Amino acid sequence: MSLRDLGRTLRSPAFRGRILLVAWVGAFGGLLVRAGEIQLREGAIWQAEADRQHRGQRSLPASRGGILDRDGMPLALSHEVFRVGVAPGELRDRDEAAALLVETLKISPNEARRVVTSERSWVQLPTRYEPQVRERLTPERGIYVERELTRSYPHGELGRGILGVVIDEEGTGGIEQAFEPHLRGITGTQVVSRDSQGRPIPGESWVVQPPQAGGDVVLTLDRDLQEIAHEALLEALAETGARGGDLLVTDPRTGEILAMVSIQEGSSNHLGSINSPYEPGSTLKPFTVAGLLDLGLASMSDSVDTENGRWTVGRRTVTDVSVVGKVTLSHALRVSSNVAIAKLAGAFDPLQQFELLRDFGFGVRTGIPLPGESTGLLRHPRDWSGQSAVSLSIGYEISVTPLQMAMAYGALANGGLLMEPLLVREVRAPDGQVLERHEPRVVRRVVSAESAAEVNQALVDAVQDGTGSRARLSTFQVAGKSGTARATGADGRYEAGAYFASFVGFFPAESPQLVVFVKLDRPQGAYFGGATAAPVTRATMEAVLAARHPPLDRQALATIARNQELARDPAPLNGGGVPALFASWEARSGAMAAASRSLTLPGMEVLVPEVRGLPVRTAVRQLHGLGLHVLWDGSGEIVGTRPTAGARLQAGDTVRVLGARPAPAGLRPGGSAVGSGVRTQAAMVRASGGQP
Repeated sequence: MSLRDLGRTLRSPAFRGRILLVAWVGAFGGLLVRAGEIQLREGAIWQAEADRQHRGQRSLPASRGGILDRDGMPLALSHEVFRVGVAPGELRDRDEAAALLVETLKISPNEARRVVTSERSWVQLPTRYEPQVRERLTPERGIYVERELTRSYPHGELGRGILGVVIDEEGTGGIEQAFEPHLRGITGTQVVSRDSQGRPIPGESWVVQPPQAGGDVVLTLDRDLQEIAHEALLEALAETGARGGDLLVTDPRTGEILAMVSIQEGSSNHLGSINSPYEPGSTLKPFTVAGLLDLGLASMSDSVDTENGRWTVGRRTVTDVSVVGKVTLSHALRVSSNVAIAKLAGAFDPLQQFELLRDFGFGVRTGIPLPGESTGLLRHPRDWSGQSAVSLSIGYEISVTPLQMAMAYGALANGGLLMEPLLVREVRAPDGQVLERHEPRVVRRVVSAESAAEVNQALVDAVQDGTGSRARLSTFQVAGKSGTARATGADGRYEAGAYFASFVGFFPAESPQLVVFVKLDRPQGAYFGGATAAPVTRATMEAVLAARHPPLDRQALATIARNQELARDPAPLNGGGVPALFASWEARSGAMAAASRSLTLPGMEVLVPEVRGLPVRTAVRQLHGLGLHVLWDGSGEIVGTRPTAGARLQAGDTVRVLGARPAPAGLRPGGSAVGSGVRTQAAMVRASGGQP
């Protein structure tokens, strides 16, 4: 074929049609082959991809374990709530659905009508609802109820620094963080169907792996004592104008922490008791004296000349507040003489002095299971200056945490044995089985029982007629020591006119059951520890004695009180035996007699007393003496109670005490419980005719 003929053939319509047909057949064949590959070879892969796009997995949070006090009362728990969503297009009868929403969720008819008539395919109600809504709404087509878990703290800010918080389902701070793996439990898995836009399809979900609840953590805290300490510290801050403060109550025999409160700049969400060290000042002197006695370097009868209350060492002059002349070591501790203690402490060699303070627990962490604990500061002798030994003997050039100080005083109260601080009693599985039980543990013997007893007697004298007299109780002997130390600013320099006022005491001195530590940060006006912190210690002890069920050995207290009564006056026994003795004790000690009597039993009927115009402490003691729980609402002068005076209640019910002014922001949301603890407001509703 010539080129001309070939060209005509290629240009002919018939040839082009055949070429086009071949191309279409080839393309169609290729599509068939590819379709076969997709269906037969790659079908499973593409099916999985489709499922992935239309179904997704999401985690199901487990119910978080509770944090309980020593008696099993919840301090933090997981609360089940429910979200409600509506698919208007799926509703069978919009009017009936609107009426059901109004009745069950207590929303307005207009809001319910807006939800059920919306043009949107899905309407999510913003509020979370209680579990009872699930039973009413789940059967209704087009209304979907989804479970959520939220963390709640039944007592508001009480112990919040110790407990911590849960943020984005993770524990932050305090016990929530320290025991996060145990409390959190094991997350479950759920498969959710999604529409073409990737949104979950209501009602189309399946639980693949159910969540496993977390376990509980039982603390040594006593809720009632925590409330007492919280309220006592709040009142002290209001009275002294202090910027903040700390209050701890411990059992020196076991090391158990019964209450621990830190408030700073109006917030109780703090752990200043373990992470804010300070220079202790005179509260450190008893340990200096205990070391001198134990090492045989001095005796309590040794005398020292304090000169005229001024003693110059090198370029430094040590001064006393009061001139006391020549005194014994015992008297020097009672009146808190800087000069006398510093002079006698010169008998230490540096390593002895350092090891003494370290053995009492200073300069090392206590091991409390909370995040952020500070070691404080205790420098090794190789880093001391020529003045360090003198400074350390009277509480300077050293920083301690409130917890370290409370445990060190506990060692003196416990016959020279330093206990490990105990905050967690038990760790429990979700079914209640005890996984770990933490028992009291002796860290070491610091000084002999004899040395501790001699120091303790001097501390009793300090409270009876020395610098701590404002911590004195009328019924039991208290041993304690006040301290006043200059406060430092952010730059590490002393602030002019800024002080830490503190007091540490334990009672009963003969056989101590409680150690109470109080520190106030920069009190205004009077700033000495004996004037500001000691009264808070006394008020706390009185409130504990007046509480309905304090963690005290009442029989031991009664024996001590009886022996003291006999020492003062044997007549009660001669005139009427033991009952007369206790009647005399009750008459003399007022509310504190509640520590050994059980006249008002739970369930007995009592009358609410008139407490308007009374000081808060007096009112609380009076109500506790009747076996009533107290909820403080407001601040300032007491203007009444709810239920009102004269109402009939049962012992164990709750009375709300009303203050003249609103509570400071952030400190008492919804009221602050005081003393014997809080159950519910049912008693108040019952006594006031249904008005809470």
